[in-house]
Amino acid sequence: MWKKAFQKIDNSSLVVFRIFFGIIFLAEAVGALALKWVDRNFIDTTTNFTFIGFEWLLHLQNETMYVVFGLMAVASIGVMLGYKYRFSVIALTVLWSLAYFGQKTSYNNHYYLMWLIGLIMCFLPANANASIDAKQNPSIKKNYMPQWVRLVFIIQVSCVYFYATIAKFYPDWLDGTVTRNMFMGMTNVPENVQMLFKKTEFQLFIAYMGIAFDGLIVPALLWRRTRWFAIIASLIFHIFNSITLQIGVFPYFALSFCVFFFPPNQIRNFFFRKRPKEEYNGETTADYGTIFKYFFVPYLIIQILLPIRHWFIKGDVLWTEEAHRLSWRMMLRSRTGEVTFKVIDKKTNERLTFNNTELLNEKQCSRLNAPDVIWQMAHKIKDHFKSQGKDVAVYAMRSSVSINMRPSSRLIDPEVDLAAEEWSHFKHHDWVLEEKVQKDQSVKTNSMQNLKKLKHQK
Repeated sequence: MWKKAFQKIDNSSLVVFRIFFGIIFLAEAVGALALKWVDRNFIDTTTNFTFIGFEWLLHLQNETMYVVFGLMAVASIGVMLGYKYRFSVIALTVLWSLAYFGQKTSYNNHYYLMWLIGLIMCFLPANANASIDAKQNPSIKKNYMPQWVRLVFIIQVSCVYFYATIAKFYPDWLDGTVTRNMFMGMTNVPENVQMLFKKTEFQLFIAYMGIAFDGLIVPALLWRRTRWFAIIASLIFHIFNSITLQIGVFPYFALSFCVFFFPPNQIRNFFFRKRPKEEYNGETTADYGTIFKYFFVPYLIIQILLPIRHWFIKGDVLWTEEAHRLSWRMMLRSRTGEVTFKVIDKKTNERLTFNNTELLNEKQCSRLNAPDVIWQMAHKIKDHFKSQGKDVAVYAMRSSVSINMRPSSRLIDPEVDLAAEEWSHFKHHDWVLEEKVQKDQSVKTNSMQNLKKLKHQK
């Protein structure tokens, strides 16, 4: 098995993917600038919710981000053309890291996947053919790569779809609640389409087709007899998502992985017909063997294990959100909520006046429905008053959260000073309460209010 991983195969799939990857990132970078995504998330803000541990990125969140995304576009072109490829792809991955880890207000799972693939591409010889590098330096030109390169992408994509399938096996998905809520929030489609979206049968059809697609697409792509059926299904599925969900470049990014599921010779014959055919007949190569053993093997083990960590943490991840991120729990639920903080001066025991809008914009306020974000906000409030020479305790007095438009429930223990708590990525926090619908009308939020919030978040 180990020897088979190092068998030579045609490298056309990797070369073609490099070009697609560059185009997709170019579209992402230019689109983020042109559509003011950069402004909304980095410029027109007082602060931001970075990934925990990446708070230092806040120092870059000003007009510098225009430069970051501009350089990202330039690096994308370098990747696409295979010009100074190693420098270009590393620069692209680092620049994207600054954007990805720097904010959670506009979080999408595909941002994580784009970062992972960028990391993978840093170590691969994707410029060995059809590149400016190979033209300028013929010594690097090769028509083959080891088999494991193709397998890395297949395993990575399999992880994404496998865990996305498993996550959908819960009541609100199986009874169509999630798809019903999703379609109720879509007002940018023709009226006759809206009528279709409102039909229970259609909502259930989409829910179960989502499970079927995620669960079967990889095996169908791998099996020769079903491969073209899977390609057509992928086109329909991803273009439908692109139109209805408006999730940027991800549908096209997902489609680009199809090149690794075809026999390498077919990709060569389709994209590089003039390239001479070479048969390797089981020949092996030691190229990049050290990188495979010491980077890619541990990397793939982490990718397989990381999404299951929430199974070992107390509570329902759907409610607690602990270990929700980086677990391929995609388009799985709607989550709305709000929180009001009580700030107490420790020296005088006086309650201080504070409003979330003093630090956050409207969209950021709408993200105060997850424990990690609420915890970060408590620490931001502490720092805010520290700058005024005050040492404060911060309590989440009113933290009402609704999952899938159910009646709201209190998320955070109001007796805990969150500003004094530590965060852990791998354990439950006792100040995150179990979901329990409150009888207090001040805590309840009806479905229409939640729908309005959901529309606003989108």
